[in-house]
Amino acid sequence: MGIVTISASYGTSSAQVGPAVARALHLPFVDRAIPQAVARALGVPLSDAEEQDGKAATGMWRLISSIAMVPDLTGGEHLVYNKVADERLFKEKTEQVLHQVADGPGGVILGRCAVLVLRDQPDALHVRLDGPLDKRVALLAKLKDLDLEEAHKQVESTDRARKAYAHSFYKCDLNDARNYQLVIDATAFPTEDVTDMIVHAAKARGIRPAD
Repeated sequence: MGIVTISASYGTSSAQVGPAVARALHLPFVDRAIPQAVARALGVPLSDAEEQDGKAATGMWRLISSIAMVPDLTGGEHLVYNKVADERLFKEKTEQVLHQVADGPGGVILGRCAVLVLRDQPDALHVRLDGPLDKRVALLAKLKDLDLEEAHKQVESTDRARKAYAHSFYKCDLNDARNYQLVIDATAFPTEDVTDMIVHAAKARGIRPAD
């Protein structure tokens, strides 16, 4: 078993790389566990929950306060939320879900500052996907069929939100290479090659599916 955490700047094809790594390693893919749970609990599209996810000190916490119960994504008992708009509570429940995944089936986790939450996990590979801003903008524009101006706005706003989340909760910089065993300029290689690099590194660290 084991964990692969993938932290990514926006515009690095992380949404394609994450599932591909999970398939290659025969591990579950955990794509932002909390937003999935929030979306189900509120009956809103996942995209709506993800839009708010990662933005510290926003209306997301008011949404959280309306949740009575959020399903445990590992298949165990439910995680119960107090009906209080409490950022600290949301952070703790997020970490609880991530630790349940790490201590249970393992998996590939995208985002959610999992690299910081699980930094002491022994059977883990922590990966950062990054790249020059202009190249990430161009890649996003191609992937989403956007003009460059709109792609630039999306990249900058999403990067700011993720940076704010990490700083607010963990006082850490997600761009700090010391947090990772593997840092890749994902704009410099095809997605398949980025996937292969991560899979090779994971296998070298002994990460494999449960028997």
